[in-house]
Amino acid sequence: MSRIWSEEGKLERWLEVELAALDGWAEIGAVPAGDVAAIRDRAAAPSAERVAELERTTDHDVAAFVDAVAEHLGPEGRWVHYGLTSSDVLDTALALQLRDGGALLLAGVERACSAVARRADEHRRSICIGRSHGVHAEPTTFGWKLAGWAFELDRARGRIERALETCRVGQLSGTVGTYGAIDPRVEAIACARLGLEPDPVSTQVIARDRHAELLSALALCAASLDRFATEIRHLARTEVREVEEPFTAGMKGSSAMPHKRNPKIAERISGLGRVVRAAAPVALENVVLWHERDISHSSAERVVIPDAFLALDYMLDRFTWLVDGLVVHTDRMERNLWASHGLFFSHRLLLALVEHGADRGDAYRAVQRNAMRSWDEELDFEELVRTDPEITAQLSDTELAQVFDLEATIAHLDGAFDRLRRLDLKEVPVHA
Repeated sequence: MSRIWSEEGKLERWLEVELAALDGWAEIGAVPAGDVAAIRDRAAAPSAERVAELERTTDHDVAAFVDAVAEHLGPEGRWVHYGLTSSDVLDTALALQLRDGGALLLAGVERACSAVARRADEHRRSICIGRSHGVHAEPTTFGWKLAGWAFELDRARGRIERALETCRVGQLSGTVGTYGAIDPRVEAIACARLGLEPDPVSTQVIARDRHAELLSALALCAASLDRFATEIRHLARTEVREVEEPFTAGMKGSSAMPHKRNPKIAERISGLGRVVRAAAPVALENVVLWHERDISHSSAERVVIPDAFLALDYMLDRFTWLVDGLVVHTDRMERNLWASHGLFFSHRLLLALVEHGADRGDAYRAVQRNAMRSWDEELDFEELVRTDPEITAQLSDTELAQVFDLEATIAHLDGAFDRLRRLDLKEVPVHA
């Protein structure tokens, strides 16, 4: 990813666009094919240092690049940049960088999704307490939690794929995009060689709604990774300790406190998520340009696009590493599950009373009365319920046993894991 967004990588793509344009000119017979062949034989991407040296005089990066390329070509070099304007090269080359960088991101999402799906299946029946508002709610499984992450990553993959396809356009249409100095056939030939589609209408620049869509898709992916990392951070807290980041011999969690084992990779993911998300508003602002073009978008893009791609690529790599090696303490999950004295059965008890014919309001108050006493006095909820005559008058011991059946709370999860298996194997489409 660093190579794609390096100065060297950028200049190589600029040259690729210039040569593709020359191929187009030669094919329609407007530039001698022999001259183009000679240029292809000798042309090489100039060094970033040489372009910078020339730019100190030209004060124009593309002009400096063209001069640096042409200075090694002899008389044929006059055809380099023929009929083109700077944005033709910049925007078309950017499309190639986006395509290549996007392929790496999609591979990263794929690895992350597979890692999550594998750990989800491993812990499909590792029961833990589900929390809403940070407070114990009802049982779930750690695998169920991870399965949701896998489907969210799959949605991220789809968004990025669609946005990359939207950005897979080039332009060789000249100043203000009207083909005043270039034949549209040149654009078609060059884009075909580069694996791009010609932009249907460009105005010297490719409209930036395309790039805004892509950076928004990257921002959403980063937000998802941040959400997953935040969950890991919460579950790694001392008071919870249901998971831990991988910790190998020789590692140190703190320079001062030898006992520390911090969720630092998850925190790093959360921090970089802010960087990637911050790129999306910039991309949205870049949509608004004066008339046919200005370059207010250019300086911002040179920062936010490489940064977003590099940061998200790193986030995906570290997240996959984190999930693959995540230490899961199922014993601690069980201990935390019962820390609220079985109060998570309150909903099942309420439903059982309603099904038996009790008024819902009366049933709710009866269950809540026992639940509050269980919480305040730290008493077992089931024991309190079994000694409450208002409840036992309506539910038998057998019915109460069904209410307080932990396995029954996760009895309907298999369907989702079947969908998860199909998602990981890509056998058939599953609903989003």
